[in-house]
Amino acid sequence: MSTMNGKAVLVTGGSRGIGAATALRLAQEGADVAFTYVAGEERANEVAARIEAAGRKALPLRADASDAGDAAGAVEWVADALGRIDVLVNNAGVGVVAPLESLALADVDRVLAVNVRGAFLAAQAAAARMDRGGRIITIGSCMTQRVPGPGGTLYAMSKSALIGLNKALARELGGRGITANIVHPGPVDTDMNPADGPYAADQASLTALGRFGTADEVAATVAFLAGPGAKYMTGAEFSVDGGHAA
Repeated sequence: MSTMNGKAVLVTGGSRGIGAATALRLAQEGADVAFTYVAGEERANEVAARIEAAGRKALPLRADASDAGDAAGAVEWVADALGRIDVLVNNAGVGVVAPLESLALADVDRVLAVNVRGAFLAAQAAAARMDRGGRIITIGSCMTQRVPGPGGTLYAMSKSALIGLNKALARELGGRGITANIVHPGPVDTDMNPADGPYAADQASLTALGRFGTADEVAATVAFLAGPGAKYMTGAEFSVDGGHAA
């Protein structure tokens, strides 16, 4: 049964991986889905075609979350195009995993611009256009709860900042009936981190289930948080990590 008929959704970074799986799942639940992408227009068009095949509107938009104008402007464009915005999924992110001493200022600026500032600006813009019942869902990381080895300083810092953002959004917007929650994926099989990659065995061994997750498994949790069953959940963290933090 569709749980999101008539809802308007924006998924940032929605042309591949967790973002694409989330965009498709929410379309299957009955939402019209806009999503942003930076590169890979062909893949974005493929995702759009699958959304339309599910009988929903698809609005792909080239936008870079590291650009302040794009981060907020994408929300405004979607709200105008669809007449409303009910759900924002802050998924766009970049990861630089490297020894602390090798990280350049450009790395720091890029990661924080996309992962933190972009998420803040999108949430700020969405909150201004959302009615009661709106949802802001942010994709965090299992590395906010457990950093299993060296090299993750910058990425873990950026994703940990989103926990504070999420809690503050819940308090800021709760009086208006808008919820904010964060989902922490563990090792997930995507193009950026394939389950058959050179570091996959080590990552899988850090989970209680001994395997990588799938983008669809993360998308299922996002869909639940966007749906009617989660209307009394806000300011919370949800791990989809195979027991990485256990």
